[in-house]
Amino acid sequence: MTIALGLSACATAPHIPPAPIAFSPPPEPVPQAASTPLEKELPVYRATGGDPDGVTNATLQLRSEYGDLWTRIRRGFSVPNLDSPRVKQAEDWYESRPDYVARMIDRSRRYLYYIVGQVEKRRMPLEIALLPMIESAYNPMAYSRSSASGIWQFIPSTGKLYGMKQNWWFDERRDVVAATDGALDYLQKLYGDFGDWYLALAAYNCGEGTVQRAIAYNVKQGLPTDYLSLKMPAETRDYVPRLQAVKNIVNEPEIYRLDLGDVPDAPYFAVVRTSKKMDVKIAAELAEMPIDEFLSLNPQHNRPVMAGADEFTLLLPYDKAELFAAKLELSNQPMVTWQAYKLKTGETLPQLASRFGLPLETLRVVNGIGPRSTVPVGYALLVPTQAASDATVASLQNAVFTTVPSGRTLYHRVGKGETLNGIAARYGVTAQEIKTWNAGVGLKVVPGQRLRIISDSGTTAIKTKARKKVAPASTTTHKSNAQATPSGGPRIAAGIRP
Repeated sequence: MTIALGLSACATAPHIPPAPIAFSPPPEPVPQAASTPLEKELPVYRATGGDPDGVTNATLQLRSEYGDLWTRIRRGFSVPNLDSPRVKQAEDWYESRPDYVARMIDRSRRYLYYIVGQVEKRRMPLEIALLPMIESAYNPMAYSRSSASGIWQFIPSTGKLYGMKQNWWFDERRDVVAATDGALDYLQKLYGDFGDWYLALAAYNCGEGTVQRAIAYNVKQGLPTDYLSLKMPAETRDYVPRLQAVKNIVNEPEIYRLDLGDVPDAPYFAVVRTSKKMDVKIAAELAEMPIDEFLSLNPQHNRPVMAGADEFTLLLPYDKAELFAAKLELSNQPMVTWQAYKLKTGETLPQLASRFGLPLETLRVVNGIGPRSTVPVGYALLVPTQAASDATVASLQNAVFTTVPSGRTLYHRVGKGETLNGIAARYGVTAQEIKTWNAGVGLKVVPGQRLRIISDSGTTAIKTKARKKVAPASTTTHKSNAQATPSGGPRIAAGIRP
């Protein structure tokens, strides 16, 4: 087994509520000061770097030339200041909500050092490191009505475009390392398109196509094409002013009667990579961490098992990572206490929940099954087993887990010349889903064959959708516009308390 370890971020911070699997969030603890231990390599793992490219004792100490991380960030600001009444509105909004700002800053402590380092490596302005404060208030579990997720708020399609894998097991839009890499790639691309950071940031919010059309309109009308002169969606008009307001607060917090606290200019977490499949709970125990703290650094996992990939990236506090790596290296025991189970004819979810000793709601949550969803016969479910074994791991590898649709059940009679892919497209599902709902069905279907399909849309709705004009790829946005917070305040993803 190869375990790779690398370092990043700063000192200990309060916990974020855990990921949406069957665990109850504890009360938010009081922040505690933490010393940063010196680096000590173990021969059993390969260190991939601390910043995260090279671990040295110097990276683990406060940099004397900068002081704390806020000073380093201030010295890296390079985007011209924006002068707009909307900036003052946003400043007033933050100033009147010191508790909100405190929670946002406390969350950012886990990730800010890492993101600052990544922004600097790309020679980008350090205002970019503050952008998650606007997007999500630095909440990695933020989820919007338009399905945007993570601290950088990517919608599924743009997340995939920028390398964030999303499957039944995990969603890398919530992975701080993967999402940061994708967000900086996207922002660099936008800056290359527009040559202006205001316009690049606007495009990150509403899509490059929207900004391009606004520029084209002003050119046609003989009007200026700078950010403040363009006709933008309401949220986008407030977007850059909010970032400017946060920048102003970071520059001079005392003016706004806000306390940012000291954030050490030193790593908070280590990046650990392993190919070992294991329960999330067992991983937390190996690291000697409460489950909620573990999930606050690793919120990408959708299930109580880390599976679905050949290699997994874990973020652990620096003083826990070495211990975790050592324990994992010494253990040859299976670490998965969940197994795959296929629903049989006549079985119901309440029966299964009782059989495996789970509350029905927990069984649904673990498998991502909505309260009104119908689970078809043959569907693979994740259920607990009494003890970890190689067989439980093998059962997960051999099963195909898919999301249970919440739509109605339809039956389709295969016509002459139809293909499985064509039928799937007609009903807005995938060919793999049709095969899951119909045992024994392969890629080839024959006329007269009856297929069970679960879809939110009938054939009429699908045909109507197909007639709609498809927007060019360049208009794709990383998230849909959401309703702006009154008084120019930042938008927070629906249902998420900052």
